[in-house]
Order: sequence, then structure tokens, then C-alpha cells
Amino acid sequence: MLEVSFSPFPELLTERLRLRAVTVSDAVPLFAMRSDPRIMVHIGRPMAVTIDDALNLIDTMTKNHEANDGLTWAITIRSDDTMIGAIGYYRLKKEHYRGEVGYMLAMDHWRKGIMREALAAVVQCGFNRLGFHSIEAITSPENTASNALLASCGFIREGLFKEDFFWNGEFRDSAHWSKLAK
Repeated sequence: MLEVSFSPFPELLTERLRLRAVTVSDAVPLFAMRSDPRIMVHIGRPMAVTIDDALNLIDTMTKNHEANDGLTWAITIRSDDTMIGAIGYYRLKKEHYRGEVGYMLAMDHWRKGIMREALAAVVQCGFNRLGFHSIEAITSPENTASNALLASCGFIREGLFKEDFFWNGEFRDSAHWSKLAK
């Protein structure tokens, strides 16, 4: 079984980005993203209604980090510490040396290559630092931007599960993506 330790928090730097721990000071930008229906349309999670929803999510992220059960980074521009997105391993299958990656980005930063840069850094960390054998992502088949991102980062779509996800009173399909360590 994979033994992981997320302490100290693995801050990541790329050419343009700093990926750091999510903190309480990120509540306002996190709330803005989690309450925006355009961002949440393909994320099968409840939308944030109050700032407390964002604070509760930050608390969950912190507890998962402390228990070595999940790891979420705030995405920031290196020259500005304001959170513009989040990315992380929110479901680990330690017995299979596998982590599931998920992400979101504020709309002002879409189509600038930011998530591609962040995902590449997180994947590299997953393989080289955390010891994963494989990384998975689960998307909505209709989320063409996310599916194209994963394909461009070397993920392979392994399958399409028909109506395997019940959300907001309806069954939805999900696309399952994977990338193996080289």
C-alpha cells in the first residue's frame, strides 16, 4: 500500500504559477468560483450559497491534508497570491497507488493555458514525489474543455460509464481518464 506524507505541504512553482496550500484567506475567491453556475455546471457538487460553504470546504481540504487523505492546491499567479483556481488529489486509492485529480478555474483565466500548466505540475508531483502509479480524472462527457485538457496532457480516456452518476434528480454519464507513470 502506498504510504504518503503531505507534510510539509508540497508547494509547486511553474513558469507562471505558484500552487500553494488553500487557506481561510481564500474563502472569498473560492466562494466566487463555487457559486458560479458557469463553473459548477460540470462539477457534481452542491454550489456554494454562503461564504460559510467555502469555509467548510477549506476546513475539509485542511483535514484531508492533515490526515494524508487528500491534497488541494490553490492556483495563484506567481506575482499575485490571490487564488484563481484549485487543483488537487481529492480521492486517493492508496492500495492501488492511484490518485484522482480534480480542478476548477475562475472564468477570467480560462483559455490561457493556466490549467494545463497547473495540471502538468500536479501530475509530475503525483508521480515523482507522491509515488502514484496512475492518476485518474472523471469528467462529464459534455465538458469538452476539460476533456481536451486531459487529452493534451497525456491522459487516455479509458471508458464512458452510462448514467452512473445521480445528480440533481437525473442520471448522468461520466468519462474516465487515466495516465500511467512512465
